Amino acid sequence: MPQFESDGHAIAYDEFGGPDAKRRIVLVHGFSSNKSEGWKRMGWYDAFAAKGFKGVALDARGHGQSAKPHEPAAYDRKAMAHDIVALMDHVGFARANLLGFSMGSHLSLTAGLLWPERFGDLILGGIGGRLLEDEPRDDSMAEAMEAEDPATIADPMRRSFRQFADEQGEDRLALAACSRGARFPIDRAALSKLDLATLVVAGSHDELAGNPRTLAQAIPGAKAVSIPGCDHFSIIAHALFKASVIDFLEGFMD
Repeated sequence: MPQFESDGHAIAYDEFGGPDAKRRIVLVHGFSSNKSEGWKRMGWYDAFAAKGFKGVALDARGHGQSAKPHEPAAYDRKAMAHDIVALMDHVGFARANLLGFSMGSHLSLTAGLLWPERFGDLILGGIGGRLLEDEPRDDSMAEAMEAEDPATIADPMRRSFRQFADEQGEDRLALAACSRGARFPIDRAALSKLDLATLVVAGSHDELAGNPRTLAQAIPGAKAVSIPGCDHFSIIAHALFKASVIDFLEGFMD
């Protein structure tokens, strides 16, 4: 299992695709998931390799085989976004396309805003218009991860995340700390300055993300796709999600 060190934390990653492939892609998974479950098992490595991409996927801090500190200060989203750039430096990617999902989309968007010169196309999966809503700080996800008994978690969405984390053998206290990490400010003013070709994709039944078109409208030239019948979890393996991403990268999307 390859690893490198970023900001004092061990970050695990996978490489996929042929060594002679000319195109580059970086994959960033969602909260409580990991590179293997979020991307490899769902067929994304093979899909990109078949299209001539060489890619890397990392386990975000607190997830998978990467370091799992229990202090919220370790999960500042700007620092986590910089892990993406540090991985690119480590494997020799001067520039790459970037695909994130859910939390991974927040990190990818942060990276795109801070280091736009490092990225080509930007694909944001599992987020949408709710990103633009001015909502108060909510620690219910952290509290769900800290609960001794998942059956006591009242909110079905939070309970689903906790159950998924337990199924994956994730460190729930590290995930609680991650959930409490400082957010990088992303608002309409920041998005209006984003100078990357961007695709926003979410399921039509994804209440956590909201409407992808609402978010795309805040980003100059961005495109949006809503995958019918999918919620926040079922979209990840869906063939239409993969097809939308590949079409966008191939330049086939109007």
